[in-house]
Amino acid sequence: MDNEPLTLLARALDQVGEVLSEIRADQEHLSSPCRSWTVAQLGDHVVHDLGQFRLTATGGKADWSAEAAVVPAAERPSIFRSRAADLLDAWRAAGDLTGTVTFPGMGEVPARFPVDLQTAEFAVHAWDLARATGQSTNLDPEVGQLALDWMRGTLVPQFRGPESEGKSFGPEVPISAEAHLYDRLAAFAGREVHQA
Repeated sequence: MDNEPLTLLARALDQVGEVLSEIRADQEHLSSPCRSWTVAQLGDHVVHDLGQFRLTATGGKADWSAEAAVVPAAERPSIFRSRAADLLDAWRAAGDLTGTVTFPGMGEVPARFPVDLQTAEFAVHAWDLARATGQSTNLDPEVGQLALDWMRGTLVPQFRGPESEGKSFGPEVPISAEAHLYDRLAAFAGREVHQA
């Protein structure tokens, strides 16, 4: 079994957990670069994603219409880490990630596709939370490169558009090719990066 996808997912989850643990109570209300969410709402979202992604890993169907539950800020890092461990256990139990699977709306894709999707999701949200709260965005480069490569190969135009139309990603934001890796990732995901 190829362990690389799960190794990178584990590292993506670890860095979100670290960023969450550094968020102060007085930063919960701050705007995040992600849609119209505050830091608190985005924190609740990443915790919620873990449960939805675990359903995917165990062969269930995630309900993306369900709203994220409000998680007490002081408990969010530990709850995130506990559910992250559950997600990784579910993927380990799922078995071989070297074949192909049918993915809704995408057809036949590599079996590691949903794992790479999750790694990309958490890589972008680590940047969102770090940027919003003044933390370093010098995050795990291998995780960031996988996320950027995966998104470049997968994020087709129909997934982009206004939040009012239910789109998760805005248009790609122009950015220098020399910009930091995670800033390029964020810009590709439609975030306004505001380079120095």
